Amino acid sequence: MAKPRRLILFTRYPESGKVKTRLIGAVGETGATALHRRLVLRTLRAARCACQECDADFELRFDGGTEDAFRHWLGDQVRFCPQRGNDLGKRMAEAFEESFRSGSNATIIIGSDCPALTSGVLTNAFGKLTETPAVLGPASDGGYYLIGLTRSMPELFESIPWGTSSVLHDSLKILDRADIPRTLLLQLEDIDRPEDLAIWYEIIRQEENDSRGVSVIIPVLNESRNIDQTLEAVRREMPHEIIVADGGSSDATVEQARSASAVVIVSNPGRSRQMNAGAARATGKTLVFVHADTILPAGWTAVVSATLKDPQVAAGAFAFQVAESFPGKGLLEWTTNLRSRWGQMPYGDQALFLRQSLFEEIGGFRNLPILEDYDLVRRLRRHGRVITCAQAATTSGRRWQRSGLLRVTLKNQLIIAGFHLGVAPHKLAHFYRT
Repeated sequence: MAKPRRLILFTRYPESGKVKTRLIGAVGETGATALHRRLVLRTLRAARCACQECDADFELRFDGGTEDAFRHWLGDQVRFCPQRGNDLGKRMAEAFEESFRSGSNATIIIGSDCPALTSGVLTNAFGKLTETPAVLGPASDGGYYLIGLTRSMPELFESIPWGTSSVLHDSLKILDRADIPRTLLLQLEDIDRPEDLAIWYEIIRQEENDSRGVSVIIPVLNESRNIDQTLEAVRREMPHEIIVADGGSSDATVEQARSASAVVIVSNPGRSRQMNAGAARATGKTLVFVHADTILPAGWTAVVSATLKDPQVAAGAFAFQVAESFPGKGLLEWTTNLRSRWGQMPYGDQALFLRQSLFEEIGGFRNLPILEDYDLVRRLRRHGRVITCAQAATTSGRRWQRSGLLRVTLKNQLIIAGFHLGVAPHKLAHFYRT
């Protein structure tokens, strides 16, 4: 059932060369795309918080990409809808009309270009809509970063020169001519032009000292046998938050996670999708991705913090250790740690960790059914060193026990070779499961 309040985020999919185009000359296509990703995720977190505080529905209206691409990037907890209309005005008018038709009596549309847009600003805007039928948030470039209405006003979106410095002025004239009372919020800065980058860099500089700590993200699917022990090792160090991203478990995994005070989110299955969903929900400045059958060592938060203090380090992981005994266990651990340390290629069962900002900049885990960790680490190495710490994370040896060391190792190497040779990832995933 629809709630009486609705918050709608308008944004684009982060396709290189198609977002933040006015910034490309200053930071390049890759830099512009990375900035767009970070702004979208920043806005999404503020929107989620405001919706919780105001008991509002949330909806993301997108342009570019596909719904599945957005779901892989931002998770399945968001209602996605394509923007409809030939220009921005028609798209916003359509969004308002649909929202009011579905039962809303207060709807706000925001963009993703304003880093100072907080949940407090959004909560205040909903409050103002109880006093006036229209609320606008002025942007420094002459547009607006927020518009809220209590009823459909299609005339407000007609004959407006979108993308110019007169958008707010012309919108206010329309409201005045119609004798519609309105409230103006505080003016905020958009990040659209090269001269705006100084504002963004200052925000980032201030947030480098943010005291919020570690968000642990655990993707699960029917892991009731392992999850309690994994969560206990994580909880001992009291991280900022623990997010369990469930891919549709049919056992007691979800109940066990909630009993351990973890935040549980539901996602379509797929480890990369689940971990991205957890990262989009995370509020800590450091992300630690832990498999459900991996036990972190004592003092792991101090290790993570010390490793990432070095600005030359892009990411880290723990040494590899297997819980169970089987023939060749020692050789497996030695060769894996050699590859991890000297080749800077740890895998996901070693608990990868990195700064939230870098994870967002590079786009998180790609939509791969296998080797999502391998692919991520390869991309991270372009941004700095990938460190393997001396302390070991202990992972389950059930695969090696079940299938034998030689067979599992050979299969893994064939899958990696196939990945580099361009074999379709879904075929590699099928081969892995056979």
